[in-house]
Amino acid sequence: MAKSMKIGFIGSGMVAQTLGAKLLELGNEVMISSRDLSVVKDKGNMGKLPSANQWVAAQEKKGHKAHAGSFADAAAFGEVIFNCTTGIHSLEALNAAGEKNLRGKILVDIANPLDFSKGMPPMIAFCNSESLGERIQAAFPNTKVVKTLNTVNANIQVNPSLVKGEHSVFLAGNDDEAKKWVNDILLTKWFGWKDVIDLGDLSASRGMEMYLGLWARMWGKFSTPYVNIKVVR
Repeated sequence: MAKSMKIGFIGSGMVAQTLGAKLLELGNEVMISSRDLSVVKDKGNMGKLPSANQWVAAQEKKGHKAHAGSFADAAAFGEVIFNCTTGIHSLEALNAAGEKNLRGKILVDIANPLDFSKGMPPMIAFCNSESLGERIQAAFPNTKVVKTLNTVNANIQVNPSLVKGEHSVFLAGNDDEAKKWVNDILLTKWFGWKDVIDLGDLSASRGMEMYLGLWARMWGKFSTPYVNIKVVR
């Protein structure tokens, strides 16, 4: 794949905007997506998140090649696609993106199937015998799904140095070539991760997603999402 790429994001929330901004800084062309490009998201105590259109305008002022469109637009645009939607609604959004637009491409799945219906901390909507990563792969068998970055905060995803010392990030997927690109280019070269652990096929997504229960508790304990773990061999 080319050094400078067209990258599509299914979603326009904090994760999509954070990763999108980093990928633009690296010289890529990015399209985020939403059902309504003009909606400003109210994050409560965390403030308001710019609409997709506002985010694009801010990035264009910096000289970046940023765009916003529908889920289908972003899926068709990207050479690589990121799933940054709310996990329990990911399949709905990806179906709107369209199988033909995702076919043959790497889909980096960052989402978690979290259920906030009973407040904080959230529950995992489904787990043990299945995962969101596996559900996506089953629904889109011609897409190369790679699960990664779902175990850390969005800012840490693109800048691991925000957590002091060495710490780990994981990936899983059924396609070795796709995992190699995610490992070598996205995680190591672009985002600066030094300890990337390949857990194997997509069934490993189950453990990666279930870890969010522990992660949420650590956020509460330390009053910050800037936490991660180091796997000691």
